[in-house]
Formats: sequence, structure tokens, C-alpha cells
Amino acid sequence: MWNRRQCTKFNGVPYVVQRAAEAVYTDTGRRQIMETIGYYLNNAKIIKAGLHEAGLAVYGGENAPYIWLKTPSGAASWDFFDMLLRKACVVTTPGAGFGPSGEGYIRLTAFGSRENTEIAVDRIKSVI
Repeated sequence: MWNRRQCTKFNGVPYVVQRAAEAVYTDTGRRQIMETIGYYLNNAKIIKAGLHEAGLAVYGGENAPYIWLKTPSGAASWDFFDMLLRKACVVTTPGAGFGPSGEGYIRLTAFGSRENTEIAVDRIKSVI
């Protein structure tokens, strides 16, 4: 009986989530979404430009808020991740976590404030 109650009570998407999804399709919602997307893609440009300026090979960031950085000197992605964490206090994602083709890269995200994004880029540049 309890299982039936739980299945019935939690079946489907909650009403508040349905209303939020509906709001996205209004003119105001679309405008807000585009502003948010623009904000994070601008952060991606900051990351990409800053690291490219430092002589690093960087990819992505044009259509998604993720930037892939080729690890310098063929460093393993986990080793480079660890170095950035310890020396620059910047958290990244080792490419090896995405499978064999991700080895030799780290992934950076643009989901942060502009201020923190600029600080992270400066910290990475200072340890390279």
C-alpha cells in the first residue's frame, strides 16, 4: 500500500517545475535565457583568450561554456589537474574522465562569475 501511495504521489514532474518550464517560452523568459547564455559564453571567451595569450592550446567555448586545454609538455590530465589544484587553487576536470581520447586535456567551465573567471585565468597563467 505504501509503495502505491509513493508511486502515485511522486509520479510526474512537480507543478512548480512545469510552470518554470512554461515561463522559459515567454518573451521575458527567452530574453533572460539569452542574457544568461551570453554571460557564460563571455566567460568562456575570457578563459580562451587568456590561456591562448599564455601560449596554451585551447579549444571550444564558442557554442558551449566548456573549454578544453591541451596539457603542456604532454602531461597526463590527472597530473596537470593536481598541479593546478595545488599551485593555482583552480579546480578543473581531467580529460581522462571522458575516456581515452580525453587524456592529455583538461576541461574548464565558464559557469562562474566574471570576477572568479578572471582570477582563475590569472592563477593558471601564473603557474604555467
